[in-house]
Amino acid sequence: MAPKEDKPTVPIQPVPEKRGYEFGGPIGAFGIVFGLPVLVYCFAFFCNDVSGCPAPSLLHPSTLSLEKLKQEIGWPEGGISALYDTQVTLWVLAYYFLSLVMQIFLPGQEVEGVVLACGGRHKYKFNAFLSAVLILAGCAAGTYLYGADFVVWTFLWDNYLQVLTANLLITVVISIWVYVRSFSIPEPGQPNPELRELAPGGHSGNVLYDFFIGRELNSRIKLPIPFVSEVSRTIDIGVFCEMRPGLLGWVLLDLSNIAHQYRTYGYITDSIVLITLFQAFYVLDALYMEPAILTTMDIIMDGFGYMLAFGDLVWVPFIYSTQTRYLAVFPLELGASGVAIVLAVSGIGYYIFRSANNQKNRFRTNPDDPRVKHLKFITTASGSKLITSGWWGTARHINYLGDWIMSWAYCLPTGVAGYVIQETINPTTGDTVRRAVQTPEVRGWGMIFTYFFLVYFGILLIHRERRDEEKCKKKYGADWDRYTSMVRSRIIPGIY
Repeated sequence: MAPKEDKPTVPIQPVPEKRGYEFGGPIGAFGIVFGLPVLVYCFAFFCNDVSGCPAPSLLHPSTLSLEKLKQEIGWPEGGISALYDTQVTLWVLAYYFLSLVMQIFLPGQEVEGVVLACGGRHKYKFNAFLSAVLILAGCAAGTYLYGADFVVWTFLWDNYLQVLTANLLITVVISIWVYVRSFSIPEPGQPNPELRELAPGGHSGNVLYDFFIGRELNSRIKLPIPFVSEVSRTIDIGVFCEMRPGLLGWVLLDLSNIAHQYRTYGYITDSIVLITLFQAFYVLDALYMEPAILTTMDIIMDGFGYMLAFGDLVWVPFIYSTQTRYLAVFPLELGASGVAIVLAVSGIGYYIFRSANNQKNRFRTNPDDPRVKHLKFITTASGSKLITSGWWGTARHINYLGDWIMSWAYCLPTGVAGYVIQETINPTTGDTVRRAVQTPEVRGWGMIFTYFFLVYFGILLIHRERRDEEKCKKKYGADWDRYTSMVRSRIIPGIY
């Protein structure tokens, strides 16, 4: 009699972990869900190519009128409904569809994720870098043939507000869908063959907060596509949104802004090129190292909801490209010395960031490595070693300092920002000529927009650091208190 084969064990859904509120709880969620979209539109309207950056009336609040402000910001004649355009939305959806098709059908690296609470692992297919290279190559070919008038570049500039609205609508639809779908997750004690889980912070019971923060961890969908492997047709919604349309969209918007500068002025400045190179390197590096996302908080701890969807699809591409959009209207030449200063700042930040991370990784993998064996450390009750000298003896999250310093390179090329649009008459042709000029009155006020990323990113890093501290305190207990008494600074040595 043949021996019986063991049937594969179906994981059982455990009792989900629960965390407290973040981001100010339901009130904070309300502010972010409804406030941040308004802020993104304000950036588009208040720093514009119609009247200036900022719109002149904003500097004279005592005489500010709604009608005058509408004229200065280029408020559409059709009102708020004109912010939406069906044809533009369909083209944006086509871009998403292209990215989806590429993920499914292009070859890619198959990787297993971290162990889940139920004991299993999800499988992922990664090819975002290849997809981005092919799309950018297509855009390069189009630019070679049609120059700055290539349809992608003109479409993005001419329909900027409508493209923004389309991405916002996609964000809302995806967020509602993953929220509603999360209620089909098996209850504790029930079989869980698809390895679906609630996020620790996503099942508070408050509808708005859970919608915002994300109820389900690793929300995935299997598409009914024949002739492809299961891992190819299984899409992790969070990973897709974080690594594909938004990140590459950021670069495409930068390139569209460069094309607009060339169409308008007939040349391209070193400042806009420098920022685009920095940002494109960041994006392509992230896409090349795509599997690293599986160990980030966004994937292993955070549910996928409105917060991450909005951040991935709206905030990143449209807020992060503000500097190049500004320079597309007000070209600024840095010169050799200016470029050198920006490169030096970026280089210092990168050196701190990379050196600190390399030091930690070498110590973790081989403490006897000659480059790290001199480091001092304490050993925790769990056996882990916490470095108390070298980079990690100066601050507990010193890599964040390097990250923040690098972000200066995105903003510094805009200089002391601010411009106003002035109209003059060409004496030869009689045509009206519009020029962006910087006057003493507006000088510096544009920095509210072009240096916003610097402030926001600093706040984001502090929030990450606080989450890291909470996690480490929970993991190491009294040993973490001992460690923090030895390494007192959090990010900036001696200051914070």
